[in-house]
Amino acid sequence: MKLLSAQYPIWFCDIWGVVHDGYKPFINTCTTLAKHREAGGITILVTNSPRTSKGVEQQLDGIGVARDCYDGVVTSGDVTRTLMLQRGGGKLYHVGPARDDSIFDGLAVKRVELNEATSVLCTGLYDELNETPADYLPLLHQIKQLGLTMISANPDKIVRKGTQLIYCAGALAEEFQKIGGTVLMAGKPFTPIYDLAVSTAEKLRGKSITKSQILAIGDGPETDIKGAADYGLPCVLITGGINSGENVLAEVQRSVPSAQILKSLPELDWT
Repeated sequence: MKLLSAQYPIWFCDIWGVVHDGYKPFINTCTTLAKHREAGGITILVTNSPRTSKGVEQQLDGIGVARDCYDGVVTSGDVTRTLMLQRGGGKLYHVGPARDDSIFDGLAVKRVELNEATSVLCTGLYDELNETPADYLPLLHQIKQLGLTMISANPDKIVRKGTQLIYCAGALAEEFQKIGGTVLMAGKPFTPIYDLAVSTAEKLRGKSITKSQILAIGDGPETDIKGAADYGLPCVLITGGINSGENVLAEVQRSVPSAQILKSLPELDWT
């Protein structure tokens, strides 16, 4: 990674499954991110978390991820707030846990009951440790019958929390689409979150940057890797976590044939 740091001064790094597992940091990765910054690089953590960047920073503090690992955080929650204002109609029904409430902070949007809503905001499952998307099918059908659009604040479908795979908002969005519902998303792999990451990096650096200076790092084929490929960025694939099996790299390359994968590693290593 030391050579990639010299070639790509700007790193867009995923968080969950790359920087931590939901409970504890990955030490090698955190050390490598810190060394990249010590060498003059900039690291922007780009995550599909439905929380705001401030909320994610607080979460990272609680998990034990040191602030010297990163320069800034850009979240799916940040870019989803624009959709909430533009497409929410001022009244949103919230599907998701209370810990995601920061996404509403400072917005001229009311949380209302389903029969009063003009759109639905989904940040995740209420109890992701014990529920599955199947538990939400009656609610999803009700949302569809009301003709409401779902704004999904997290395109991720699953993440690994410790040793357990848990469902995310993207899994509910997928089920809603299967029954003919309309879903709006702005996190990875979509352009808005990358545009915001570029803008954040430029503010930190004090000058414009080009895509040729950026390296993406992530573990999600449908989000991190596809998003990097669609945005024209080379990437490092983190294996393990949600990616398992002997032929992970080949499988990811088959699923995202346009991806420019420079390395595949279980964790970032500065050597």
